[in-house]
Amino acid sequence: MTNGSTPFETVPPTPPAPPQADFAAAQAAWQRVSVVTVTHHSAGVISACLASVAQAARVFVVDNASDDGTPDLVRRLLPAATVIGNTIGRGFGNGCNQGLERVETEFALLLGPDSTIDGASLAGLVEAADRWPDAGMVAPEIIAPDGHTEPSHNTCLLDRITVDKGVERHPLPEGPICADHLSGAVLLVRMTALRQVGFFDRNIFLYYEDDDLSIRMRRGGHALILVPGTRATHIGGGSSRPSVHHRWEKFWHMAWSRLYIEDKYAGRQAARRTALRLLPKLALKTLGYGLTLNKWKAIRDAARLCGTLGWLAGARAMPVIERES
Repeated sequence: MTNGSTPFETVPPTPPAPPQADFAAAQAAWQRVSVVTVTHHSAGVISACLASVAQAARVFVVDNASDDGTPDLVRRLLPAATVIGNTIGRGFGNGCNQGLERVETEFALLLGPDSTIDGASLAGLVEAADRWPDAGMVAPEIIAPDGHTEPSHNTCLLDRITVDKGVERHPLPEGPICADHLSGAVLLVRMTALRQVGFFDRNIFLYYEDDDLSIRMRRGGHALILVPGTRATHIGGGSSRPSVHHRWEKFWHMAWSRLYIEDKYAGRQAARRTALRLLPKLALKTLGYGLTLNKWKAIRDAARLCGTLGWLAGARAMPVIERES
């Protein structure tokens, strides 16, 4: 199977396995997979995640300077897990890289600490990867706590205006498809493909690192496959505790990373035009929400404004830090 010129290409459905084969298929699949998850003050959600992946060949938990006992909790709940502790936060992609560098299995399952997956769904992802050997990444449906399906695929970041509009144009398909983009919330990655195109971009601290990897996978000749019927749960926003600092950090990096991706693939001038177009809008929104005492929206848009200014000024998202283990 190869990527077509359209953003989504339907591929033949996978016949269901007999019920009696489900357990054996799950056991075999787990032995081909290493799990990598990145935590940051995640003690409140990590237990369910670890329980769901305990049968994996290896589990790597990369902790970004949690102060709520997350590393000790992981060691207590899953002694076989390898805990990689960082004294400062390295963000999602760089944290994943620390775990991915140690993976020796055929596949890696990237899984947020606020996500879970069952054995049957994991087996379905591995089966899809076997069926289509040109697939570099394979993703399941992502189910929110209230039961609705979250977006887990989309067109390329540079082709979509907003996530919401992209979802409306591209609802969940009935069968497996090739997509432009797969969400990094839950993702099965073929390690040979990942080593070919390179791990997560080390310049990105948070946000759109999965878009960047999706672009590089497709440009490297590897398909991205969404497999409806395989499911993972995702709490959403549960991977770290909420705070003013967290909200500022989130939207600063969301603005910076978006411009970084556009600069990387569309050129500096295109990204600069986007930034200059956004500045007056974000400034007015920040002022408006501040005057109406809408604290959280004011913080959101002020952070986006500063992230945009930061990118224009040449600010780095990732600090220069020593390697940790």
